[in-house]
Amino acid sequence: MKKILFDLKKQYYFNSLYPLYRVLKQDPRYDLWIRSGKDQHRYLGIFMVSNREKIQDELRSRGFQVTDRTAGFDGVVCGDALKKPEKYGDVPKFHLDHGVGIKTLRIRNIVRQKNARYHVFLEGQYWYDYVKSLGYENSADFHVTGLPKLDPFFQPGHFDNPSLISRLGLDPRKKTVLFAPSYKPSCIDHIGDSILKLLPEYNLVVKLHPYSWGGKYAPHSQHRLYQELAGKHREMFLVPADEYDVYPYLFLADTLISDTSSVVNEFLALGKHGIIYQLPQGNPRHSDGMPVLSIDPEEWLKGAFPHISSPDQLQSAVESALFPSPGMKQKLEEYRNYFFAGLDGKASERVKHCIDSVLLEDK
Repeated sequence: MKKILFDLKKQYYFNSLYPLYRVLKQDPRYDLWIRSGKDQHRYLGIFMVSNREKIQDELRSRGFQVTDRTAGFDGVVCGDALKKPEKYGDVPKFHLDHGVGIKTLRIRNIVRQKNARYHVFLEGQYWYDYVKSLGYENSADFHVTGLPKLDPFFQPGHFDNPSLISRLGLDPRKKTVLFAPSYKPSCIDHIGDSILKLLPEYNLVVKLHPYSWGGKYAPHSQHRLYQELAGKHREMFLVPADEYDVYPYLFLADTLISDTSSVVNEFLALGKHGIIYQLPQGNPRHSDGMPVLSIDPEEWLKGAFPHISSPDQLQSAVESALFPSPGMKQKLEEYRNYFFAGLDGKASERVKHCIDSVLLEDK
C-alpha cells in the first residue's frame, strides 16, 4: 500500500485537492493522509494566529486521517509548490494548482525550487504553451490533463441551484450577479459600494477571497465594507468567511464581475460570460522581472468578456454579458477550447492514471 500525503498549505486549497482525494480513496492500494499548514490570520492588527489546530480538528471530524509529519510517504499531492520541499524527502511530488487563472506565481514557485521536481497537472494547452514560451518546459514533468478542481462542474447533481437560491433568499425570477474580486491587486478599491448600482434589478452575491478576511495579505477593510453593506441591503448576500468554496456560487451565477482572480477563467470553463474590471496598473512585475500575469489584462478574454475600467460601466457590462452577441459566443468557445482540456468531470481519473504509473507500475 502506498502512503500519499495531501499537503494543505491553505485551508481553501482543499477544494483543488479533494476531487483527486476522492478518486484515490476508492483504490485500496493507497493510504491517504492530510497535513494542514498554519493558515494564519492577523489578530488586533498585530498578532499572527495559527489556524492549524482548528483546521485539523475539522478534518478529523469529517473522517480524514490527519498528520503533522512530512516524511515517510511514498508521494505528496500539493496545491502549490511546497514550502521547504526537502522536508518531504526524495519522493514524487504531484502539483495541482489551487487557482485556475493567469497569475504566473504558479510556475514561478516551481522553477525557483531547483532541488525539487514536480509532476505538474495543467488545465489546458494554453498553460503548457506559456511555460514553453519561457523555456521552462523541462523544469518539471508537465501533463495536460485538465484539473480535478473543475470536475464538480461537470458531474451532474453535484450542485443544487434551487436549494442555494432558497437558502440565500434570492429572487428566482431575477438574474444573479456574482461579485468575486481578488484581494491584491483588487478592484474593491475602485468599485467599493458602487456594486449596489445593480440593485434591485439583479440578485447580488458577494464572495470575497479568503485573504480579504484574514488581515494578513489584505486589509480588514475589504470585508468590513461589504459586511456593512450587506447589513443594510437585504437584496445583497455576502458569503460568510468560513464558506471558502466559490464553486457553488460560480455555478449559480448568470454573470460574474472580477479582476485578476482565477474565478474569471473558472467561469469561462462553465461556458458563461463574465466581466473583467481593468485595473489601472496593467500587468505589474515580480521582483525578478517576471510579469505577475501571463496575459496582458487588456487582451485577456477580449471579445468574449466585457472589460470595464469605471464603476459607471457596471450596468451596461452586465447587460452585455447576460445577452452576448454571436461574436462574443464564438470567441468564448475559442478561448474555452484553448484554455481547457477535458471539461468532462474526469480530470481526477486522468491525474490518478499518471500517479498510478509513477507509484504502482513496475514496482
